[in-house]
Amino acid sequence: MKKFLATTAAAIGLFAAALGSAQAEQVKIGFSPEAYPPFWSQEASGEWSGWEVEIINAICAAEKLDCVLTPIPWDGLIPALTTKKIDAIMNSMSITDERQKEIDFSDKYYNTPTAVIGPKDQTFDATPEGLKGKILGVQVSTVHAAYAKKHFGGSASEIKEYQTQDEANQDLVAGRIDATQADSIALDAFLKSDQGKACCDLKGYVAPDLEVLGPGVGAGVRKGDTELAGKINAAIKGIRANGKYAEITKKYFDFDIYGDETQSN
Repeated sequence: MKKFLATTAAAIGLFAAALGSAQAEQVKIGFSPEAYPPFWSQEASGEWSGWEVEIINAICAAEKLDCVLTPIPWDGLIPALTTKKIDAIMNSMSITDERQKEIDFSDKYYNTPTAVIGPKDQTFDATPEGLKGKILGVQVSTVHAAYAKKHFGGSASEIKEYQTQDEANQDLVAGRIDATQADSIALDAFLKSDQGKACCDLKGYVAPDLEVLGPGVGAGVRKGDTELAGKINAAIKGIRANGKYAEITKKYFDFDIYGDETQSN
């Protein structure tokens, strides 16, 4: 009887160990808790939805990762990653040389142009000459802020930084700034809103600058975390190949926002 109990206990122990090893690895995904449609929108329930949220879920499911969305203010995302408060950043963060001094990135999972919008009753374009003497709003600590300072700093009368893109959009509606620069898809969503349709239109796309804008958006991971980066890369490749990426994208866009197939991190 004792032998049977011992054997049973050992079997239970082995089963529990196997079950534990089969459980998904928990990964804290950092994101800035602000509306950024169609990538991020908060439901009345408090849950987050949008293209990027669905892509995160698909990536995590593909690699059997137990991903937990962890809200962090935008300018605190990289510090939170390097101090191990989160394990990855997936929040439309562009891969740039400057950021890669502090963190590593996965391969890109989308890449879209950078645009400038402004009031309908003004005619100008997204060039230093077009923005001369104007107040240009950008979100702080973004590639758009860095680009504006580099390319428009000598022509715009002021480059005004905001904690969120929505704040910049609201100041544009109120006439406190003359233009704002951001990702073209996010600005397109604003232009389709009631406020956006009433006030503003697209002025153009900025000239490419790979050094500042980077090759696209990737998942930020800690320096040397090749294991997690590898899993995310495998998942991105997998959902591109099996059609899940396209399935999600078709819900939000009428084109593939992945960009150039040959351009990656």
